[in-house]
Amino acid sequence: MTGSFSEIKLFQVKPDKLAEFEDLIASVAEAQKQQPGCLGVKYMKRFFTIDGIEMGNPPRELTRIVKCVKYFSYWEFDNKESYGKAIKWFFDDYGKEIQRLLIMPFDINCGNTVY
Repeated sequence: MTGSFSEIKLFQVKPDKLAEFEDLIASVAEAQKQQPGCLGVKYMKRFFTIDGIEMGNPPRELTRIVKCVKYFSYWEFDNKESYGKAIKWFFDDYGKEIQRLLIMPFDINCGNTVY
């Protein structure tokens, strides 16, 4: 979708806080969808890796947690002005609550969607 504005966040969640994080983001995601201009939001838990590039090899499930479990979110908006208002809301309503579940502050990447 050309012309939209998107954000990707990386959350590095403490191993003993996974259930709490997943419970929290279930309600956060529902609230995110209600923000004016929101076109969609998704969360992904990284729990697989690719060992090789041979055709047909499925990803391998990770078997242990070293420091954290990584989660990614993708949040898309009709324009950057809607996003600006929504990200302020996100930090005001959920920033501190989410941060306490992480090993470090979450990383945000945002920009115009090109396809």
